[in-house]
Amino acid sequence: MQDPVAELITRVAAQDRAAFRALYSASSAKLMGVLIRMLGTRAEAEDALQEVFTRVWLRAGRFDATKGRGMTWLIAIARNHAIDRLRARPEQAVSDEDALDHVRDTAPTAESRLVAMGEAGRIADCFGQLEPDRADAVRGAYLQGLSYLDLAARYGVPLNTMRTWLRRSLLKLRECLDA
Repeated sequence: MQDPVAELITRVAAQDRAAFRALYSASSAKLMGVLIRMLGTRAEAEDALQEVFTRVWLRAGRFDATKGRGMTWLIAIARNHAIDRLRARPEQAVSDEDALDHVRDTAPTAESRLVAMGEAGRIADCFGQLEPDRADAVRGAYLQGLSYLDLAARYGVPLNTMRTWLRRSLLKLRECLDA
């Protein structure tokens, strides 16, 4: 399987500037997305992206195509750099008076309780459309934490049959809930 990013990294390791420009063009958008998601701001992500590509230029010789794809290696560098930046952020001091303003009220609001009740009703209706043993198997697997093997023994079916039951039941539930 071809890995054009890996080929570019290998050329960058040989100090090929044209390959570095091509690598930047091929991967910067994806790496920027990773950095924005992790760091939260575009400005910080842009700074981090520059530093990531500096690291790529300096460390391209460490890339080993036998251990993974080129883009995976680049994402790992970006991710690790973002984690380093997050760890280096100073903790924001909060005075005792302001502390209560920063505590999140975790109690559900009346609106969220009504929405949850409506959703619970929809879920119960969708479970009602499944065959009773299939619905019980789904509850056992995903709500009670029973293993597929335990469920297969409980219902006297082969393990692969239980897997099929659960997969098909989840698909039916998804179709019902999406409708």
